[in-house]
Amino acid sequence: MAAEIVNPRSDSTTDQDGGAEPLDSFDPVFALHRGGKMAVQATVPVRDKDDLSLAYTPGVARVCTAIAEQPELVNDYTWKSSVVAVVTDGTAVLGLGDIGPQASLPVMEGKAILFKQFGGVDAVPIALDCTDVDDIVETVVRLAPSFGGVNLEDISAPRCFEIERRLQERLDIPVFHDDQHGTAVVTLAALRNAARLSGREIGQLRAVISGAGAAGVAIAKMLVEAGIGDVALTDRKGVISADREDLTPVKQEVAGFTNKAGITGSLADALAGADVFVGVSGGTVPEEAVASMAEGAFVFAMANPNPEVHPDVAHKYAAVVATGRSDFPNQINNVLAFPGIFAGALQVRASRITEGMKIAAAEALAAVVGDDLAADYVIPSPFDERVAPAVTAAVAAAARAEGVARR
Repeated sequence: MAAEIVNPRSDSTTDQDGGAEPLDSFDPVFALHRGGKMAVQATVPVRDKDDLSLAYTPGVARVCTAIAEQPELVNDYTWKSSVVAVVTDGTAVLGLGDIGPQASLPVMEGKAILFKQFGGVDAVPIALDCTDVDDIVETVVRLAPSFGGVNLEDISAPRCFEIERRLQERLDIPVFHDDQHGTAVVTLAALRNAARLSGREIGQLRAVISGAGAAGVAIAKMLVEAGIGDVALTDRKGVISADREDLTPVKQEVAGFTNKAGITGSLADALAGADVFVGVSGGTVPEEAVASMAEGAFVFAMANPNPEVHPDVAHKYAAVVATGRSDFPNQINNVLAFPGIFAGALQVRASRITEGMKIAAAEALAAVVGDDLAADYVIPSPFDERVAPAVTAAVAAAARAEGVARR
């Protein structure tokens, strides 16, 4: 058979015999994405010259003048307080890695429509053609007057940590790196319910996280904040511990608040007797390592499309199994968190998203499951209509309690 050559300019697949067929004709994914997945829609009519004079000149000048005199009015008379910038540099896109800003746009559009569908939040995808930390920070700071929040997306570690920190220091709107905190919120919610199902408290559990990138570090921080008994992170070289001399500054920080047991060695060494496995790294965990975990353990293998521990293997040894996939029970999916978190933050015009707001989101998400709790139902479905309102209300209340709400 002749080899096929994809010609992106013609949106077709061309074989060496000269035939061409639009990609849309045989792949429903391309058919759905043609022309993009979102558009801008007006919220007011422009039917005649009177409408035009109100929506644009001369009427708009009065609104502009009022905002110039009282800058806080921008939140009442523009879209600023209800729209989020979804910002990426395309360096860590899904499981695809560094594919660049243009190739990242389908994912960013997807994120934007999830904001709208699940949280009622408008979002604008912004793919930046730069990867330098200073350039990204300065660009987002200059864009910020148009937005009520910034969702950082698919930016590789360790740069993502510094970018988020510096942006939050310079901006008075929420900055949230979903790959870190969204994953951590949903993981904590699932873990709370798994512990409840087994009659234990989080403080009685020892967890092991495979992967010390953006998600792994954020999950570790949140589990510690929530009172986990102990948690150890592992990277390619093994358990992160204070005695290692090859740690990055981020990993040195992690070593300071994790691994109270002082475990050294490999992931398999850490898993012996552990109560919880959290996978955010890819790769495969040997079955014998899973078998060495404590009785009634929990396995959250979240790599996509191939979990670190296949559910068929995990179920041999674990009381609760979760993945990142939609075709298995207990999907740990960020869409359960970020729409409601931003909706709550925007609702009260929060200046930032605090640890307390994230913990509140996790608790609200866990509570949605309620009395229906079961081994195959420790986390609700993204399509459960109770999720976003519950998370929104909890985040808004936490923002008020922590003094970061401005209304």
